Amino acid sequence: MKDVEEAKREAASVALDLVRPGMRLGLGSGSTAAHFVALLGVRVAQGLDVLCVPSSESTRAQAAALAIPLATLDDVVELDLTIDGADEFDPKLRLIKGGGGALLREKIVAAASRRMVVIADSSKAVQTLGRFPLPVEVERFGFETTRRHIMREAEAAGCKGTIDLRRKADIFVTDGGNYILDCAFGTIPEPEELAARLNAIPGVVEHGLFIGLAQAVIVAGPKGIEVHGSLAYV
Repeated sequence: MKDVEEAKREAASVALDLVRPGMRLGLGSGSTAAHFVALLGVRVAQGLDVLCVPSSESTRAQAAALAIPLATLDDVVELDLTIDGADEFDPKLRLIKGGGGALLREKIVAAASRRMVVIADSSKAVQTLGRFPLPVEVERFGFETTRRHIMREAEAAGCKGTIDLRRKADIFVTDGGNYILDCAFGTIPEPEELAARLNAIPGVVEHGLFIGLAQAVIVAGPKGIEVHGSLAYV
């Protein structure tokens, strides 16, 4: 069985074949997306003409170090393609993202793109979302009240479990200055319902359920490359 990092790089290499000269690209965040950025940097050094919008400060730093041309969404209103990773995906291409803490900017970039293609190793495939704790980005003011609201609405959507404030050495703070609550539900039986309930809570900035955004997932695993969804341009 291939190494996980090797699988991630293989999926990123397939995604790179989708890039055309002159494209405006969204660059995702996290370990799998970092492989794509690294490979893209090689192509740019060889003369590929692209303009990219990074979805986190870490991705911006990596891309800048590789001399990849960068812009913001204020400069480029619509993107042709975003390549990003995922913490989980299900057969309907619904995702959980935010393990690295960049879910808000990742979702903004994905929503500004004509197409979003996810790259992942096979361990990220699930039948039902929720094995990976769902990140919810919240306003720092009154976050304990927001946490209680999330617990109540999650239970109404059939989700029970612990909701913990993310910490590293200290409380984790996102690029936007917010906190993240990690919701360990185990399973999310109705992702659309949970998403709608979370969206209605004051104090919730964004959540890690990406629904209706990904057109395809490129998966690398023991069976080689598998594509869920369609890579075809429309």
